[in-house]
Amino acid sequence: MRVMGLDVGDKTIGVAVSDLMGWTAQGLEVIRRSNEEKDINRLAQIVEQYQVEKIVVGLPKNMNGTIGPQGEKVQRFSEKIKNVLKLPVEFWDERLTTVAAERMLIEADVSRSKRKKVIDKMAAVLILQGYLDSV
Repeated sequence: MRVMGLDVGDKTIGVAVSDLMGWTAQGLEVIRRSNEEKDINRLAQIVEQYQVEKIVVGLPKNMNGTIGPQGEKVQRFSEKIKNVLKLPVEFWDERLTTVAAERMLIEADVSRSKRKKVIDKMAAVLILQGYLDSV
């Protein structure tokens, strides 16, 4: 079963997909957000192209485990994805994934401008890989 991982932000959505066996996550793209309909349509294209059967969305929590305003936005958007795409959606605690992605890219000596372009995709990979490793 192929799973799609999402790092949903206000300006972008990082997208990753698993291999067919559900073992590894690969970064796919960063969607520049314009409006919810277009964003969900692009996700629907990816779901169809890769035959995705489940979506894992990074849920930003506060460090004390509570869900703040950004987490609530992600939950609302995820509910819309679930209703439109008719796929199960699960949440994965994404605290510090962007920090970890940034650190990995710095260690790989990726320039600041290139990091900015791929950081959300890398965060989506970390979210999805964390989920895949847990099941």
